[in-house]
Amino acid sequence: MKKEYSHYLVPGIIVVGMVLRLPFTSIPPIISNIAKAQHVPVGQLGILTTIPLLAFALFSSIAPKVAQKLGLERAFSLMLCVMIVGSVLRIIDTTFLYIGTLIVGIGIAHMNVLLPSVVRTYFPTRLGSMTSLFTFSMMLATAVGAGLAAPITMATNWRIFILLLTVLLVIALLIWLPNDYFAAKQRIMNKLTVPVDIKDDQPSVWRNKYAWLLLFFAGMQSAMFYILMAWGPTMAVQTGISTAVAGIFAGINALIGLPFALTVPTIVSRLNGKQRQLLVGMTSLVGILGYLLLLHPVGNFWYWLIVNLMIGGSTSVLFPYLMTTLSLKTSSPKATAVLSGMTQSGGYLLAALGPVLFGYAYNWFKSWQPQLVVVLFLFILMTIAIITVEKQNKIL
Repeated sequence: MKKEYSHYLVPGIIVVGMVLRLPFTSIPPIISNIAKAQHVPVGQLGILTTIPLLAFALFSSIAPKVAQKLGLERAFSLMLCVMIVGSVLRIIDTTFLYIGTLIVGIGIAHMNVLLPSVVRTYFPTRLGSMTSLFTFSMMLATAVGAGLAAPITMATNWRIFILLLTVLLVIALLIWLPNDYFAAKQRIMNKLTVPVDIKDDQPSVWRNKYAWLLLFFAGMQSAMFYILMAWGPTMAVQTGISTAVAGIFAGINALIGLPFALTVPTIVSRLNGKQRQLLVGMTSLVGILGYLLLLHPVGNFWYWLIVNLMIGGSTSVLFPYLMTTLSLKTSSPKATAVLSGMTQSGGYLLAALGPVLFGYAYNWFKSWQPQLVVVLFLFILMTIAIITVEKQNKIL
């Protein structure tokens, strides 16, 4: 039976998608400004991009329990409030910058997990198009935020920029709140206590081998992206590419995802299992070939453009594919939330460790080749894992 929902649900999904990455992905371009203003080394602030990923890893698995306790809509309202508090705390001083970033990450961790469940609950026949909606809004906001962060900060200061991000969070909350009120009214009318229905005696997702394979895929496809974002510019500069040109490639990686975010979920939802295996296998292969090229780097603009297009294009397809798969491979909205919580919890832990270990390996070996060989092997295993998952109709 189709569930009724507020007229504000679709706008709410759009604005929630916009704030799923923007509050922390817009910070790296202004880290040097923050460091100068706070009189701290730039390297000390590098952890600001890792803290949210660690929050995703630590708190994603509890998001389904929060939703079951409060209801999906109220959980989003609460987490948007949490993000607003965390965002305001960031402007106090350097210590609160770290604390606030962690709090923002906790809020995003919950919404990351629960948004596919919202789509599964209210739009079971439109999984592809609705997933496209929030992944596109997320990537568009990320690209725009990264582009505007430095100019706004230069014209004002870093605290003003973070306050502007906070205003966007407040707007997102105001747009979402009618959904909370509508759902509360519906629960009273229908005498429902939990808006997501699933039996409590369902086997633990942590004992599901296919869920573990999906977790591994989630982590490695994220690592494929974050390793390139973290170390790609450094590798390019070492071959003779200028810092300014190397920075262009980061922008390309942000923009290349937009058309894929808009189209991939709809395409994936219409394909059968065999076709999805072919799609994800070929897409992963493109990313693997991109990393294979990095084994023999060349100080040439076109070489680095091709590498970034191959890896960036691959990860731009794999992420919306993953978001859609979380809904397609589950039998109920609660199962979607549980699977999403598990895969994102473990997946983001792998994603957070990937760039760190990749960098430490360079300090140890004084070369990029050894760790590139390791990640290439892991990416091949990632491809095998997701093809194995795609052979199953439902995994939870």
